[in-house]
Order: sequence, then structure tokens, then C-alpha cells
Amino acid sequence: MKHSLEEQARRYASKAHAEAGQRRKYTDEPYIVHPAAVVELVRSVTDNEIMLAAAWLHDTVEDTASTPGDIASHFGAEVAQLVEMLTDTAQPQAKNRAMRKAVHFRHSAQASAEAQTIKLADIIDNTRSIIHFDPSFARIYLVEKRVQIALLTAGDAGLWQQASTIIEQGIRQLSEPPHNVPAEWFARQAARYV
Repeated sequence: MKHSLEEQARRYASKAHAEAGQRRKYTDEPYIVHPAAVVELVRSVTDNEIMLAAAWLHDTVEDTASTPGDIASHFGAEVAQLVEMLTDTAQPQAKNRAMRKAVHFRHSAQASAEAQTIKLADIIDNTRSIIHFDPSFARIYLVEKRVQIALLTAGDAGLWQQASTIIEQGIRQLSEPPHNVPAEWFARQAARYV
């Protein structure tokens, strides 16, 4: 029995992340719960099987032994191209996190509408729990995501709105007790990515 492209991608991603020993940072769940959540967000706006396959595979090149060539040979050029657009490339010349992220943000800003839609789903899922588990890192992360989604205007409008809402709610939450992060801090931090 031949499996659908999406099912093949699910199996491949599950195996690759498990073999890499990856777990979710704060919950220690198997890593595949993250691509699964991203797929469901993407599925809420499209049934495009190429996009759903790429959503399962979006972290494989970045986080496992898989290469762009592996993805292309198993899933074809279209899926591989989307995964490449979603992959944070190594930048040995970048001196700090802000520089690295600014380069990555420009990379994802040039991605196709399909890749930007998957990236928005990725941001929504990653943002959901970060304030709860790591409020001190959340301050930096939420500013980065606010800067990044401003560049992802070609992606699905509904997912963009969800991403924006969750980011802004998080920033509001961090500006209130017990965190009390001043608005100026967020503004100064955002300026580092320009």
C-alpha cells in the first residue's frame, strides 16, 4: 500500500527527530509533537499536500542528520524547496544572536507565500507555551517574532493574525506584574534587529 505524500513525510520526520534524540525543550515530549501541531495549523487554512508534507519536515534539515538532498530525493523538489526556505542557515560571520536572527528574518521574508504560511504556523506553536515556561527568554523571543512576522506578509492572513495576537498578548503579559518589563525595553530590543 502506497502512503500519501503527507503520511510519508510524517513517518520520515518522526523517525529523523527520534533518531536525533530530540525532545521538546520545556515539556520533554517527543519532538514530533511540534511538527504535528504546525501541520494542523497549516491544515486549518489549506489541504495542499506539498505544504502539509513540508510542515512535517520543516525542522529536519536544521535539527537532524537529514540534508536538503535527502528531502529532495524522498519528497521531490517542491517540498525540498519549501523546507529550504524554512531552514535557518548557519552564519559563522554573525557575531551575536541579533545579527544571526536578522539574517534569518531576511531569508524567511524572501520565502514563498506557502513557506511563509508554514513559518507563521511554526511561530504560533512555538509561542504558545514560552511565556509559561520561560518568561525571561520570552522577552527576547517575542520581540524577535514581532519583528519577523512584520516581514511575513505573503503568508496566510488568518495565521498571520493569530501569530500577531499571540505575540502581542505575550508582550502585554510580560509588561504586567510579576514581570513588569517596560515598553521601552521591548522597543530597544526590537531596534537591535534592524
